[in-house]
Amino acid sequence: MHSWPAPQIPELPGRGLPVRVHDSTTRELVVAAQGEDATLYVCGITPYDATHIGHAATYVAFDLLVRAWKDAGHTVRYASNVTDVDDPLLERAAATGVDWRALAVEQTALFAEDMTALGVVPPDVYEGAVETIPAVVEAVTQLLDAGLAYRVPVEPGAGGTDPGLGDVYADLSADAGFGSVSRLARDVMQHLFAERGGDPDREGKKDPLDPLLWRRERPGEPAWDGGALGTGRPGWHVECAVISRDGLGLPFDVQGGGADLLFPHHEMSSSHDRMLSGGGAPRAHVHAGLVAYDGEKMSKSRGNLVLVSTLRATGVDPMAIRLALLAHHYRGEWEWTDDDLPAGARRLETWRDAVSGNGGPDATATLAAVRAALADDLDAPAALAAVDAWAAESLRPGRDTSGDDEGAPGVVARAVNALLGVRL
Repeated sequence: MHSWPAPQIPELPGRGLPVRVHDSTTRELVVAAQGEDATLYVCGITPYDATHIGHAATYVAFDLLVRAWKDAGHTVRYASNVTDVDDPLLERAAATGVDWRALAVEQTALFAEDMTALGVVPPDVYEGAVETIPAVVEAVTQLLDAGLAYRVPVEPGAGGTDPGLGDVYADLSADAGFGSVSRLARDVMQHLFAERGGDPDREGKKDPLDPLLWRRERPGEPAWDGGALGTGRPGWHVECAVISRDGLGLPFDVQGGGADLLFPHHEMSSSHDRMLSGGGAPRAHVHAGLVAYDGEKMSKSRGNLVLVSTLRATGVDPMAIRLALLAHHYRGEWEWTDDDLPAGARRLETWRDAVSGNGGPDATATLAAVRAALADDLDAPAALAAVDAWAAESLRPGRDTSGDDEGAPGVVARAVNALLGVRL
């Protein structure tokens, strides 16, 4: 699968600081990448609807990590996925009378357009679930052969020409590390598992929390040849486990996504990684806070969406959208209001005015402040405040300009572009 065009990242004087991020497992700040190489996996979209502000906030947040890593001198390898076959996609396609393949292609392309407009650095490894099915089949077969997975009988009419093979589930009792990512109580796990796509009440499972690895063919659903697994399609968690393993190797530095992915998705995919590799898993799990609108979490199921593509279509500058997102710390839960976009547009106009002059206040301290803010758990609001202060001084009426630095506006413009992803 092709990603989107990479934005040009300007060179800056000096070098950034080691980046620390909040690990959702330890609840502490940890160094995001301790070696020269920095590896990141961010869970991608299920393409049944357009990119909303909540999606955009998550991908812009991890874009800051990529940019800060690069500025600190790391060689970055970034992987992501598109879940281009899954129940929500199939349900939306059936409800709208659109072929599920066409819907996936259309919405994946729209997502790429939104990411391009927002200046998000594309992943180096970008795989769809469908194209990774052979690798998933191999992985699930490996788990079955090792006794780390088992089959559950399917209902009458399911299973294609060989219904006796059954669905395949991971046996979590074989993973001593299960639960170590989210550190949630079991009753909380079971509640969230049921709420977020799991099937704790499935008859025949060894444990209510055991996750699906391979779903056998059902009438009216797409299916692929799974060899000894029988015809079917991948489970959600194993898809990401295989893509991250093959794209980054194990262990890798950071697994990222929205806060609602901590459990079950990141717990389960990390478990799969451990069982497939004999112990390798992400070193840190980093999660972006959820964005609300009209008093509820912004989500496709609720329909309370503010779409990036809709804003762009009305002529909104994507950089104003990006600045509106960066005004909120990535870990905080917040609500999109009618004030966010105008505030982003005003800040963008002010910054552009400030860097358009012939010289300005020395920018050395401003660049250092932006770098320090991003190194401290990607604190975008603090970084914006540093640039705001420079812009306010640059535009202050009647200030003494005799000591201005001719190159300062260029330094600020390049810093804002390279580190914050905002083109002035």
